[in-house]
Amino acid sequence: MSPTCDLGRRRRPPMDVYSDPADMETSEKIQKSGVLQVFASLLTPQSSCTAKVANIIAEVARNEFMRNPCVDAGLIPPLVQLLNCKDQEVLLQTGRALGNICYDSQSSKEQFAYTNIAEELVKLFKKQIEHDKKEMIFEVLAPLAENDVIKLQLVEAGLVECLLEIVQKTVDSDKEDDIAELKTASDLMVLLLLGDESMQKLFEGGKGSVFQRVLSWIPSNSHQLQLAGALAIANFARNDGNCIHMVDNGIVQKLMDLLDRHVEDGNVTVQHAALSALRNLAIPVVNKAKMLSAGVAEAVLKFLRSEMPPVQFKLLGTLRMLIDAQAEAAEQLGKNVKLVERLVEWCEAKDHAGVMGESNRLLSALIRHSKSKDVIRTIVQSGGIKHLVTMATSEHVIMQNEALVALALIAALELVTAEKDLENAQLVQILHRLLSDDRSAPEIKYNSMVLICALIGSEPLQKEVQSMAFLEVVSKLRSHENKTVAQQASLTEQRLAVES
Repeated sequence: MSPTCDLGRRRRPPMDVYSDPADMETSEKIQKSGVLQVFASLLTPQSSCTAKVANIIAEVARNEFMRNPCVDAGLIPPLVQLLNCKDQEVLLQTGRALGNICYDSQSSKEQFAYTNIAEELVKLFKKQIEHDKKEMIFEVLAPLAENDVIKLQLVEAGLVECLLEIVQKTVDSDKEDDIAELKTASDLMVLLLLGDESMQKLFEGGKGSVFQRVLSWIPSNSHQLQLAGALAIANFARNDGNCIHMVDNGIVQKLMDLLDRHVEDGNVTVQHAALSALRNLAIPVVNKAKMLSAGVAEAVLKFLRSEMPPVQFKLLGTLRMLIDAQAEAAEQLGKNVKLVERLVEWCEAKDHAGVMGESNRLLSALIRHSKSKDVIRTIVQSGGIKHLVTMATSEHVIMQNEALVALALIAALELVTAEKDLENAQLVQILHRLLSDDRSAPEIKYNSMVLICALIGSEPLQKEVQSMAFLEVVSKLRSHENKTVAQQASLTEQRLAVES
């Protein structure tokens, strides 16, 4: 199933392009006839039939299976050159043809990257006054801006400045055309913000840079502008220097104000973008305490009741970044029963692997960073132990390791409280598998042995250890190529021998 596309006029509803045998048959005949190659030679400004030829190409390219043949026939270069034509009908049909060819077609976008279409479209856009013609150009620009190479070309051609002018002119207007143009401009800006190179290009400069102007959109009443502002921060916050600079210059408060406006029945896309920005800003160590003091954790917790997985995912990631090496914050959050119960609930969200993984990682992080008995007791009482044990079997080594470290802290600090849950979750059997498996990473083997040494402080767990021939498995690890693993194997073997 693939929707037909007809840019420059009202879009038709999605339909099965293969449902009409006659349409399919006609398309095949067009390909075999060689007429597409003939069209390439007819697309000249001097030809009286140019507009009609471009119109035929636009109609042909409405069908997905005809777009690549149009590219292969060499139609893109002559169509791009026609963007310089002064004939308005030629421009209209050329825009439709280009838009339809590149709609949802990656082979064609790559072809466009080797032309001067970005420069020509921006020039053409600057000349247009009529809303319909601007909209037609937008329709061509939007799919092209999904390509990273063309995206950078559009930025360098001055598209951003055009979009900023549109926003400035239409942001306070209540005219239908202006509202539509504002939405299109801000949506296109969002596309440009999602590219690494184009994004960096946007943010070069001082206080008058594009970045500062986009940030001024955050207090706007337009969700599209709010989204663009939040995405600007999220994308710019991709290196520590940028993150530190932004936090020092008050960005956090702007994001919290924005989130506060979207707590009740808010725009999910804006929530997601703002939380993404906060998560990225919280990565540098020097920012964590500042953001915690500013009340970011409390602002984020307001979205705990969200039922939207993208928001849940970013919420979890933001909290996990904030508490990294922040013992006091980790303890405070770890004793929050509502938070822990929600985490345990999300640990079972099998339909949303990202949410499930982040929930497990945050549970583990609360223990690892707080090293608090109160936190452990809260997690035990909320039923979180079984999820940490399951996490130790993850296919991702980093998650396995985080789980084992958290479980070792549980065993060292609150073994009596947790021993029944650890026993029910079959932790000892899982550790035996991890130590026996040659594919287990060295750090997994090391932390598994540390955990075994802690577990034998519990009588029922010690009996399980003794019944599973751990001595034999551990003794083999004394000759492990990793010296740390080999040393821990010797220590574990001694401990097991004493307790046996």
